[in-house]
Amino acid sequence: MKKTLLCVATSIAALPMLTHADSPYFSLHDGDGFKRFSVSVGALHVMPQGKAQPFRVNTSVKESETAKVGDIKAQTVLDNIKPGSSVNPLLKATLDGLALINADVPSALSGTAEIRGLSQWDNPGTGLEADDVTTLGIMTNYFFTDNISFEMKAGIPPKVDLQGKGKIYAPFSATATPMGGALGNLELENDIFITDLEAYGPAASARAWTPAFEFQYHFGKIGVNKFRPYVGVGMMYAYFNELEINPQTEKDLIAAGHMIANIKEGNAGASLEGKKSSANPKVKLEATDAFAPIATVGFTYDFNDKWFAVGSVSYAHLKNETTITVKDATHGELIKSTADIEINPILAYAGVGYRF
Repeated sequence: MKKTLLCVATSIAALPMLTHADSPYFSLHDGDGFKRFSVSVGALHVMPQGKAQPFRVNTSVKESETAKVGDIKAQTVLDNIKPGSSVNPLLKATLDGLALINADVPSALSGTAEIRGLSQWDNPGTGLEADDVTTLGIMTNYFFTDNISFEMKAGIPPKVDLQGKGKIYAPFSATATPMGGALGNLELENDIFITDLEAYGPAASARAWTPAFEFQYHFGKIGVNKFRPYVGVGMMYAYFNELEINPQTEKDLIAAGHMIANIKEGNAGASLEGKKSSANPKVKLEATDAFAPIATVGFTYDFNDKWFAVGSVSYAHLKNETTITVKDATHGELIKSTADIEINPILAYAGVGYRF
């Protein structure tokens, strides 16, 4: 009797195992119905969370570089005298008189200036921030077991707008020696406006290629649990091309290139007056590639053994560097400006998938 009961109990305990072995849907063996591959497509909404990081600007004008001033309007000199600095009364009277008739101080009298502040400076409160964007997402998964899989994330590379933050000024200062220094020096100081990054719409745009891979763990059991949450960790690679800068911002940067070129050409006064130099400045925008860790929480819901719905939220700690250069064939690199872009996106995905 005891032997019979033991046999019945053993048979009942073995029933789920036999059912599992006989069911192609539950089998984990290739060729027996276990579907190792899946692919899904859906809407991928990218929400950058990073904040603008300040631009750092370098120019070809060395600190305390001496340059000829050239022709310059007397009023321009008066407008740029450092507040509170002492000025020889005769020199001041001469400048006032020339300004009254809108006359220039000729290059023979304007002398030279020792220029400071333009070699390098930071711009607090400026930077670039990426906008939200929605694109078509494509996710492919290979299942090693019922619970562990390897996923590749991709999508149609979206065009991302980069919104500018803040205004850029050049912190110009100089010690000028007009008239050969016979009437003393002039201390000049002014923050020269370069561009307003917020004034013209998006400051720049770029096409973002951000493939990612993850190892994922799926809770529950296929064929038993229609709803299966999962978690994943992996890496994202970011590559940016088709970079474009706002045309008006580009004009402002070209004007800044002329400012630096005028100093290099011995016309420092023209740089204060926004005049064009003999240079032909060109603006170029570049962005570095980047790798970033990514983590995901999500779920799948099975309609049957082939079709399923999927939803997920991912976060990637992503940062790269943007460089804007202004160059000229004669003078080489006039201006180089760099800033980190903290993207740090949250990626929300909802799609429909198929197992095969």
